[in-house]
Amino acid sequence: MDTGFPTSDAQFDFSRARRARVLAQLGARLRGEPSDLGLILPFEEVVEALGRTGEHDLGRVSISLESIVGSVDRHKEFDRRFRPTSGRIRPRWERIADAQRRGTDMPPISVYRVGELHFVRDGHHRVSVARALGRTHIDAYATEVTTRVGAHGTIRAADLPMKSHERVFLERVPLTAEQRDRVRLSDAWRYAELAEGVEAWGFRVAQGRGEYLTREQVAGDWMRDEYLPVVGMLREADLVGRGTEADAYMRVAAERYRLMRTHVWNEDIVERLRQEMR
Repeated sequence: MDTGFPTSDAQFDFSRARRARVLAQLGARLRGEPSDLGLILPFEEVVEALGRTGEHDLGRVSISLESIVGSVDRHKEFDRRFRPTSGRIRPRWERIADAQRRGTDMPPISVYRVGELHFVRDGHHRVSVARALGRTHIDAYATEVTTRVGAHGTIRAADLPMKSHERVFLERVPLTAEQRDRVRLSDAWRYAELAEGVEAWGFRVAQGRGEYLTREQVAGDWMRDEYLPVVGMLREADLVGRGTEADAYMRVAAERYRLMRTHVWNEDIVERLRQEMR
């Protein structure tokens, strides 16, 4: 319960935030959750993995505090929910909490927006205090950073290597946003293998047509003439199995070539593959 004295209540606010951080860590360990689930995301590492393509100013906007999960340079002072990780920042944190409890207007924070996520450039303590006081939104000056690969709310630090592999794949095979959602591999290392397969497919098609194809043309033609028809046949033949449809495509395409030394698909080949794989 609040005492009604802003300074004392600000001190209690900090203690509660620190206690919530410790309890969250304990709960995550007891539930067996990944150790990096509560870590704040480092902005530079995220945009490097996703592949920065540009940025533009959004001006002053109101953003959800839940969407703020990262920082430009304060990786160790707060967790992903902006709870203090130590008592080192207590004096400044309590001054801001005291001011907010007294109704003092706070200047907007400054953030980068990447997909649906926000990364704090300036205003870490204001975010932390606002969350501790139960606020849901905060005003911010935002700069939107566009990336080759999208970011979602559940992304963790451990996901960044996979995102990096996915980004390199999309640089080699520039699918549209709608198409790329269909091509998801469980094993990040296989994106390079798939890219090589698409490039080889494109080379054979270009030779057959006797014309040069851009990467964009190869990607679009491969999706339309190879990937989607093959995945459709695999579903009809009940050969998708575990994992994603892209996993099934990789597994069966490799087996097809090993058995037949051909890149052609037809019902006889699908039936032979079904017999072999079972």
